[in-house]
Amino acid sequence: MLSLSDNNAKPIAIMNSTFTTILRILLGVSLLIFGANKFIAFIPIFDMAPAAANFMESLNSTGYVLYVVACLEIVIGILLLFKKWVPFALILLAPIVVNILLFHLFLDVSGALVAVFMVTITGVLIYKYWKSYSSLFQ
Repeated sequence: MLSLSDNNAKPIAIMNSTFTTILRILLGVSLLIFGANKFIAFIPIFDMAPAAANFMESLNSTGYVLYVVACLEIVIGILLLFKKWVPFALILLAPIVVNILLFHLFLDVSGALVAVFMVTITGVLIYKYWKSYSSLFQ
């Protein structure tokens, strides 16, 4: 005879694992798309507020900053998709998504929803892998 507690506990664990797997894949695909877009420009850039456009132009005029960020996004996206070094990938990603959020909050509010989405997923995944970071806080 099966008990209800055994039947209920297993699907929750599977759902939790499935949920975080879906989030990890969504974040990885998003990073690959946005990282590749910095090289190929297949997603059109919408009109931005003047301050946001000036900021992006400054980053672009350095000749390297956007490409470094793009390479990091692509590498992190690949690591997340193949589930390799996920805690390390999330630590690399954290300052990038915080800057994406701050850019959209202060310079271009129109894209804030995507930024909040990315920060939220990154936060959930960091929470999921928190045991990997616990030694950093001892």
